[in-house]
Amino acid sequence: MPSLDRRRFLRDAAATTALVSAGGLAAGVATPAQAAPSTAAPTPTARRKGAVSFRWWGTAGWRADIGDRTLLVDPFLSRIDTGLFTGAFKTDTALTVRTDVIDPRVDRATTVLVTHTHWDHFMDVPYIAKRTGARVFGTLTAYHLGLAYGLPSTQLSAVKGGEVLDFGDHSVEVVGSLHSRNPSYSVAFPGVRVSPPPQPATIADLPEGDTLGYLLRVDGGPSVYFTGASDVAERNLTGLAPDVAMVAMQNATTTGDYLPRLLAGLDYPKVVVPVHYDNFETALQNPPPVAPTDRTRLNEMIAAVRRISPRSRVLVPEYETAYHF
Repeated sequence: MPSLDRRRFLRDAAATTALVSAGGLAAGVATPAQAAPSTAAPTPTARRKGAVSFRWWGTAGWRADIGDRTLLVDPFLSRIDTGLFTGAFKTDTALTVRTDVIDPRVDRATTVLVTHTHWDHFMDVPYIAKRTGARVFGTLTAYHLGLAYGLPSTQLSAVKGGEVLDFGDHSVEVVGSLHSRNPSYSVAFPGVRVSPPPQPATIADLPEGDTLGYLLRVDGGPSVYFTGASDVAERNLTGLAPDVAMVAMQNATTTGDYLPRLLAGLDYPKVVVPVHYDNFETALQNPPPVAPTDRTRLNEMIAAVRRISPRSRVLVPEYETAYHF
């Protein structure tokens, strides 16, 4: 039996026994889970295999606690108002880091993974890195922007895709990816930074800067793939076969066959978690606010996943709820 098929068989067999839990509640249906949200920081414990929880912070942001380590993906908690959801988008909106929102939630972090450097993914990262001492992984653009914010080069790691980073009880594989296109087939704030710029002041000062995905593998625990935008270079996904995929919702149809290519490339994950479906310019309170047009897109996404990958379960997350895969 080919190794990929054997891995998928073992993965599916394990997932059949215990799919997803959130505070002890099974969550295998395509509705928001009803577990009580938890914003309290987990108590540090001795490192043990499989001890991992995932909390969604809106947009494409996640906190994963693995034993006594904390990994963050695209942590964007300030959720500043740019007018994006009201039809009055202001590209000169000032970058205002909400420390009063961040500090109670980010008591610690050892690793920060950045998929790309738009403001709703990167804006809070420099402050969080300075606060916690976490090492930041991202594109060369993320590296140069980190320097612009005064982070030391020793705290920044530039990656491009293909790297497998070993952290002992878990590893992270970096995957080259693509950013989604708007209805005009364009990317907002395109561009890269090949040298440190002046410290960014507005959201337009944070370009896309190329896009990455990340596969987290936990010893004795789940493998989870994180996306930050709704496009895919599916040939880069061969062999990843994650248990769980955090999948950014598509907001335009200009990227052809997005979900079919993504789900096939990931070997049809047992659990699919929609992200980047919420109005991320509102307070981080449940239920997650969803614009009417995005609600339609979310429902269409759920239906499409069920059609394309009927063996997958869809979990629509709520903010700050601890999920165990």
